[in-house]
Amino acid sequence: MKKSFIQLHIAVFLAGFTGPLGRLIQLNEGLLVWYRLLITAGTMWLIFSFTKKLQPIPIKDIFRLSAVGLLSALHWVAFYGSVKSSNVSVALVCFSSVGFFTALIEPVLGRKKMNWIELFLGVLVMAGIYIIFHFDPKYKTGILLGVACAVLLAFSVIFLRSFIQRMNPETALTWQLSGAFIYLTVLMPLYLYYFPTHYIIPDFNDWMWLLFLGWICSVLAFLLTGYSLKKLTAFTVNLSFNLEPVYGIILAFILFGESKEWSWSFFLGFAFIAVSLVLHVIFLLKQEKKLESNAIN
Repeated sequence: MKKSFIQLHIAVFLAGFTGPLGRLIQLNEGLLVWYRLLITAGTMWLIFSFTKKLQPIPIKDIFRLSAVGLLSALHWVAFYGSVKSSNVSVALVCFSSVGFFTALIEPVLGRKKMNWIELFLGVLVMAGIYIIFHFDPKYKTGILLGVACAVLLAFSVIFLRSFIQRMNPETALTWQLSGAFIYLTVLMPLYLYYFPTHYIIPDFNDWMWLLFLGWICSVLAFLLTGYSLKKLTAFTVNLSFNLEPVYGIILAFILFGESKEWSWSFFLGFAFIAVSLVLHVIFLLKQEKKLESNAIN
């Protein structure tokens, strides 16, 4: 059990590097995501084919997972666009609003009862984002892209969840990321037409960061999460990943000194978001205890 906890928190910590790496890599957001998908999807095909983790699935599921991949690709482009047009902290603060949009969208798509507690906690996050947006208008583009990123991720997670209930995560994720890569490849000429750049082929430093992002922060983080799920509950895993934006912001403060860029409004807005995360943890813990109590009875 202790080993599983260590594996899980290493995975969460590694995921926290994705934001800072978006600032370190000099490619524009579209090309950054394209190279990340090339490395990640290619590596997953090699690893999961060799370990025989890929399950045969119907053609219609492949197309549907590829469509989810398109949403994921657009989510990453919006996320790194937010990082590059503002900074890492803004992108991650907006990223934390994904819980609000998931609580809002999932009951509509799944025809489920609205979870008013999760919706209220999401409203706290949105209030924090509004405070930062209202008093720091220079980050307007970064905040809009960050919120768009959260909306796209919410749809991706909701749709992907239905596939993981029917197939193993390795198969679902490999086809999802492959679809993301194919769709982004098709869209890349149009993207480069509207957002032209002369820097298309990464230099040595960017290749090193891209490999770290693809292999360590993506593939390894996913594998560690998968290993930890053998001993830990999905509840514990989801709870721990609430720390991802926190780790990312702390890394941005340490690596880039972003705390010096902020006025009181950022810290007030971030306080709203931190309170929401703490309350969400308390809510989930009470839920887990209730489920354990019902199981015993």
